[in-house]
Amino acid sequence: MTRTWILPILLVLCGSLVSTGLVFSGSPSEAAALLLVFVLLAGVNSPLVFPRSIGALEAQRRSAADGRPVVYWRSGCKYCLRMRFRLGRNARQLHWVNIWRDPAGASAVRAANEGNETVPTVVVAGQPHTNPDPEWVREQLSPSA
Repeated sequence: MTRTWILPILLVLCGSLVSTGLVFSGSPSEAAALLLVFVLLAGVNSPLVFPRSIGALEAQRRSAADGRPVVYWRSGCKYCLRMRFRLGRNARQLHWVNIWRDPAGASAVRAANEGNETVPTVVVAGQPHTNPDPEWVREQLSPSA
């Protein structure tokens, strides 16, 4: 099991435990609502929300060929989640690299951020940008950029 699934699994387990306690105390409707909240939180923090990740070397190769930005991210990062949701459908046009699954991606992020694994780090035309505004990233996708 990779660490990308640890947070979602813990959220579901905690939600299940709390919900079980509520069921035994006589509040099944509250238990169902609370379990639903925990499952939604787990889904949002899972790798399923993001477009399919590729390796850093493949992302760099594709970016050089098509000029689209590379986004280095990790699950559980609220800033990555904010960027993903604010980009909407445009997120599919980017090359996503999960730094927890790709050591070369983690190394690229550390090189761009003084040794820190600060995400999201977006690389546009070879230049890294740490936690940029999603609107700015969307502008980098336009043909005139």
